[in-house]
Amino acid sequence: MNDKIQIKRTGDKRQLELRETNGVYYLVFPELEKLGVVEHLFSTRIGGVSKGYYSEMNLSYTRGDEKEAVDENYMRISEVMGHGHKLDDFVSTFQTHTTNIRVVTEDDRGKGPQRPRDYMDIDGLITNVPGIILSTFHADCPPVYFVDPVHKAIGLSHSGWKGTKGKISKKTIEAMADNYGTRAEDLVCAIGPSICGPCYEIGEDVASQFAESFSRDELNEKGILVPYPNGKYRLYLWNAIKQTLLDSGVKEENILVTDVCTKCNSDILFSHRVHHEERGNLAAFLCLK
Repeated sequence: MNDKIQIKRTGDKRQLELRETNGVYYLVFPELEKLGVVEHLFSTRIGGVSKGYYSEMNLSYTRGDEKEAVDENYMRISEVMGHGHKLDDFVSTFQTHTTNIRVVTEDDRGKGPQRPRDYMDIDGLITNVPGIILSTFHADCPPVYFVDPVHKAIGLSHSGWKGTKGKISKKTIEAMADNYGTRAEDLVCAIGPSICGPCYEIGEDVASQFAESFSRDELNEKGILVPYPNGKYRLYLWNAIKQTLLDSGVKEENILVTDVCTKCNSDILFSHRVHHEERGNLAAFLCLK
């Protein structure tokens, strides 16, 4: 690994590990790997072929990058995932900051990089089909990984501030329970790289909406919303998502919380707060073995 590539971390608990395969750099949760039932990663900007402000590993087809470049980036990710994966193994969200969850079946294989998506307004995906790679897109918003090692089912959700306010994590767990018999107490969940609380300044308009979804004790005692001068706040999405997972019945010891902020690491991760519209997208990937 290139020693010059360093990750700035929050806190002292190293939840994520930076790795390199054939020049592609990515992040993994070792604790998810230990379950032995999934493959997963969170991309960085390093190791792709995109140019300009998309460089290098842009994984979005909707931001104006060349399709051929994004295709090649996906092929490189598939090689990192291993086991002979190819483009038609990926299934992607169609993110519009909803709390809608799609049940992914064999018929959906390839929808995203390989085939057009015949759905819209989907920010979460669940499946029990081995070999399908669930994919969500990110540039500050957290991904949430859900692994049910008992019923061999998985979920992956994009949880921006709107999805977090709407408790998309709770809805993902409910969808997994309805479709696969998942019990919250069996789940292992991971909150992936995204903007940290100290970097995420919001105004009263967003803060008031969180006050409608979380109790005053949760906002204050759980450190979800921290007042700042001039009517501003710091929003700790990681704490809000963790509280939603706990309220849904996930055991605290089974919740992994990222130690990597996208804004703090904007040299190797895309951050909307830093790059605005001149950027590509990172992606989270999760697959049943």
